[in-house]
Amino acid sequence: MSEYKGIKGFQVQTRTEDPVPFAQAIVNNPYQGSWSSGGTMNQARRASGGAGSYTAGFVFGGLNPFYDVAETYNGTSWSEVNDLNTARGNLVGFGTSTAAFAVAGSSGPQPNYQTLVESWNGSSWTETTEVNTGRYALGGGGTTTAGVVFGGQKTPSSADANETEVWNGSAWTEVNNLNEGRYFLASVSAGSNTAALAVSGQDPSGNVNSVESWNGSSWTEVNDVSKAGYGRNGSGSTTAGLVFGGDGGGVTAQTESWDGTSWTEVNDLATARRSGGTEVSQSGANGTTALMAGGATPSDTGITEEWAFSGIQPTDPAAGYADAITGDFYYNSTTGQFKTVNTGGAPIGTWSSGGALNTARSEMAGFGTQTTAIMASGDTNPPASGRYSTLVESYNGTAYTEVNDVNTARDTFPGIGPSTAGLISGGYNGSYINNTESWNGSSWTEKNNLNTARNLSGGAGTNTAGLCFGGDTPGNVAVTEQWDGTNWTEVNDLNTARRSGKGAGLYNAALYISGYTTTNSSAVESWNGSSWTEIAEVNTARAQGSASGSQTSALFYFGYSTTTVSITESWNGTSWTEVADGATARYDSGFSSAGTGSVTLNSGGYEPSATKLAVTEEFTAVDFQIKTVTTS
Repeated sequence: MSEYKGIKGFQVQTRTEDPVPFAQAIVNNPYQGSWSSGGTMNQARRASGGAGSYTAGFVFGGLNPFYDVAETYNGTSWSEVNDLNTARGNLVGFGTSTAAFAVAGSSGPQPNYQTLVESWNGSSWTETTEVNTGRYALGGGGTTTAGVVFGGQKTPSSADANETEVWNGSAWTEVNNLNEGRYFLASVSAGSNTAALAVSGQDPSGNVNSVESWNGSSWTEVNDVSKAGYGRNGSGSTTAGLVFGGDGGGVTAQTESWDGTSWTEVNDLATARRSGGTEVSQSGANGTTALMAGGATPSDTGITEEWAFSGIQPTDPAAGYADAITGDFYYNSTTGQFKTVNTGGAPIGTWSSGGALNTARSEMAGFGTQTTAIMASGDTNPPASGRYSTLVESYNGTAYTEVNDVNTARDTFPGIGPSTAGLISGGYNGSYINNTESWNGSSWTEKNNLNTARNLSGGAGTNTAGLCFGGDTPGNVAVTEQWDGTNWTEVNDLNTARRSGKGAGLYNAALYISGYTTTNSSAVESWNGSSWTEIAEVNTARAQGSASGSQTSALFYFGYSTTTVSITESWNGTSWTEVADGATARYDSGFSSAGTGSVTLNSGGYEPSATKLAVTEEFTAVDFQIKTVTTS
């Protein structure tokens, strides 16, 4: 007997518009945070204590001179309230705007390390039980009934504190120490005395980027932040936190987000500074909101900024997108077409126009991401005296702004790292150079040189753990050098000496893509931290292209083959697939080295006539497609 479904078929759903797959909705409206302006504090200052939330903030004490001033924030403006009993700076605060602690600090010329603790009840300050170890520039978190403090500097002034003390509502008790004593560190605790992060700071050797996690009984080292510095501020929890600002050779606006495992650079503060007052341990903080009030720029300021996220969280339920199911089949009554929701497979991305460089140029180093990038140095003129530029421009996702120049003009060299912590090495400025410079978000610092002076090399990694490989000395070389944040060390060579290829990935998991031997190459080599292995070749042999991504998910785009090309190829860890071409064919352009295998940036370069360009294009991959069903 025939089934009813076999006789009548099945019902096809009808829609008036195409659905948006949830994954694509995230691409269209990504979940990302940004800083916005808040009300300015009445008293400009730095090194104050903070508590509360970004809509009910509380800042007290600070420098310079020593302040006793306390102010509360209602999300719009600051109001002065009753002062601390003892003026002091470099203290730590925690709690809420109606129930807070002001702990330790310094109240006079060093060494003057306070054990003093004051409690705020929403209207006045009262001295309460002192901590056991006097110190300043410490970290902490919790509430007025359950707190924790750690680190700082104690007497004598050369001693960095690693002592940790917990508060039970009536007494302070010394517990297990930090693994690394330090001061001017950032705290992340979300109002808890059993879960906190101690981030960055200084020890006798200088600025550090180490992070330790507190579980209520002991400290464990976890992944480092990318930016080593002191006077950073923190907010959030041990599973969703933020650190921002600080000084690591100059004040920075850098913001990093913590997901419980790793740190990711996100949008910068509008005003670079250190040692502001924040809601360092607001009750229930989740890393989605933060407050940065005051600080040093290096001059003292009262500027306030508020951090908040917008867009669709990847963990949000797909409510409203549930009808966009891969494999779905429906009839669009508006267009009169049958359609399906298909997966994207290899990234089905497109290039779109971005903000142009202020100065057209080629052969510069690019580093950072699609929405926050640096384009450094390069070639701004036809072959002639003065062609090598020191110019640096910063990209915010919309437009380029000129920032501080590099120290040594050059072209044809790699850049690696995020936009606030980059590294450039080698290059050419009439002779082959081995000079290395580090960028901290505001200025360039000369670092130890490469062992082999060269240009046209590839790079991968960060400014504390990087690689430089291949290049021209003159003559193609296979030399690979590894950077540990201080020195370059020669490691195993490439299998094939070449120049003008591009690198992608990390110091222990990198790719070297294409390049030039005696002809344009399609070769690709993979680095595992100790040696290079030849893997699947790109489809189109070329040199002087651009690349971004990782060892398992990368993009290789533009370059020079038999002519200038705009070809883009996607790597999935196994093979290369050609995807959408760019609008403007070019070579020797700048690119976002910290980009991904689905999102990147490309700026400047040469077009076929060797004219230098200012044009910028941005690539964004599409994970899903809506396909029209045809009978042809």
